[in-house]
Amino acid sequence: MSIPAAAALRVLSVSLALAIASLLGGRALAHEGHDHGAEPPAPPVQAAPRAEAHSADFELVAVAAGPTIRLYLDRYATNEPVLGAGLEIETPDGSVAATAVGGGVYEIPAPWLARSRDHDLLATVTADGVTDVLALDLHLPDPLSVSAAPSPTPEAAWLAQLRRHLTHQGPVGAAAGGFLLGLAVIMLLRAGRALPAFAVLAVTLTVLFGGAAFAHDGHDHGAEAAAPVQGAALTLSAGPGLERARRLPDGAVFVPKSTQRLLTLRTGLTGLAEHRRTVELPGRVIADPNASGVVQSSVGGRLAPPPGGFPNLGARVRRGDVLGTVTPPVQAVDQSDMRQTQGDLDQQIAITGRKVARYERLAATGAVAQTALEDARAELAGLKDRRAALDTIRRAPEELVAPVDGVIAERAAIAGQMAAPGTMVFRIVDPDRLYVEALSFVGLDAGAAATARLPDGRSLALTYRGAGLADRNQAVPVQFAITGPVDSVRLGQFVTVLAPTGESATGLALPRSGVVRGEGGTMVYEHVSAERFEPRIVRVEPLDAERVLVAGGLAPGRRVVVQGAELLDQVR
Repeated sequence: MSIPAAAALRVLSVSLALAIASLLGGRALAHEGHDHGAEPPAPPVQAAPRAEAHSADFELVAVAAGPTIRLYLDRYATNEPVLGAGLEIETPDGSVAATAVGGGVYEIPAPWLARSRDHDLLATVTADGVTDVLALDLHLPDPLSVSAAPSPTPEAAWLAQLRRHLTHQGPVGAAAGGFLLGLAVIMLLRAGRALPAFAVLAVTLTVLFGGAAFAHDGHDHGAEAAAPVQGAALTLSAGPGLERARRLPDGAVFVPKSTQRLLTLRTGLTGLAEHRRTVELPGRVIADPNASGVVQSSVGGRLAPPPGGFPNLGARVRRGDVLGTVTPPVQAVDQSDMRQTQGDLDQQIAITGRKVARYERLAATGAVAQTALEDARAELAGLKDRRAALDTIRRAPEELVAPVDGVIAERAAIAGQMAAPGTMVFRIVDPDRLYVEALSFVGLDAGAAATARLPDGRSLALTYRGAGLADRNQAVPVQFAITGPVDSVRLGQFVTVLAPTGESATGLALPRSGVVRGEGGTMVYEHVSAERFEPRIVRVEPLDAERVLVAGGLAPGRRVVVQGAELLDQVR
């Protein structure tokens, strides 16, 4: 049975549309699942090939930089640059002495780099009386591996973009697109336009297979560009200045030696030891009661400055210095009584004075006994003293005297201010003798040294001074004396006291600067190779103001970053 040409074309168009839909759906499913085989993680981006070696004392990294090789020499344990070392390299052209360029960096000429891909170098390091021999295996990649892929033509880029749009629509979108495409072809065929129908099919197949060909020739999957592979062409044109640090897919951080010097990364070897367990206590800075004092007014009166003025805050004073005066006020009634008393005293002084003068004349003739004259003189002296005391009460102010040596910590003195009895006018503190008072909920090791950590990260050495017998907020107040320098420490400043409890714990002691807080918890960075750092989740406990105790998550004998860990954690 023969089939008409129009029907045959319809069947062909529908079949092609269904095939295209299946092709689009399959491609979309394959691309959504990324079923291209398991790909290894991308290597770190490096500006030049490198080789590394280390011993128990030194760590050496060689970087091919143009026609020279740059050598970075560090201490293996601490990652400190080694300055002024003797460095000789056995090259294919013989032994060459490296030239120091500063900061633990050395260079040698390397004209032999272009002659072969693999180079075995032998470095002899001499520093601080220690000599080590380190073997370096430097490999240069194939120069063809760094050739740039040809840029696609505008037509190929348009086709690749259209193909990506079609193949990322998913199965449902692909089926719908195939249905609409078949419907369009059928309508064109019914209208007697076979040539446009076949043109539509041809363009569709070209987009699918031509775009795929363009894409797979250059592996151009969208904006993803293939990572450049190291090669000799790149080696001879790129220098260490182009190197950059980056975080690798596995979470490790690749940091070139040149960047490590900018970040000043330092490491330390972990060691298992027994340490005294400590607790963190809230505390604040207080004054030493034996080296501080307050200046108060014993009577109410008006404050007045001394001849030199009130001392300023922070001014150093000596014991016995007059810091101010208080003049007691005299009421009107009191003034009337005082005037009456003064008049009575003046009258008695005049009468007694004439009596003494008369007794003196009579005593010379023996008419009056000498004892009567002496009694009259004593009575006159007493009346004059009472009169003088009354004048003093009216006019002489009270002097405010410094009770101890120190500096003015607080001042509430204003000229003309009325001060009530017992008002604190000045507070004097010796800044070299301060205490820290903490509240402890557990028993402490009496007599043991403690430390305090300030909010800015500084630490203070403390000496135990005693603990109270009365609880305060269900805790025991404990006082420590600050020993050592106490620069920029203020009264009332809050600190964190780390005091020993008398118990012991076994673990790894690390500086607090080596511990960072991340999304996964508390971390430290292990220096696993010369330019690779891996994060380690650890469990830490307080040890003192400068160190923490790693109780789990890290084995002894590892190199851990102790300086610059916060900067290292910011690398992305």
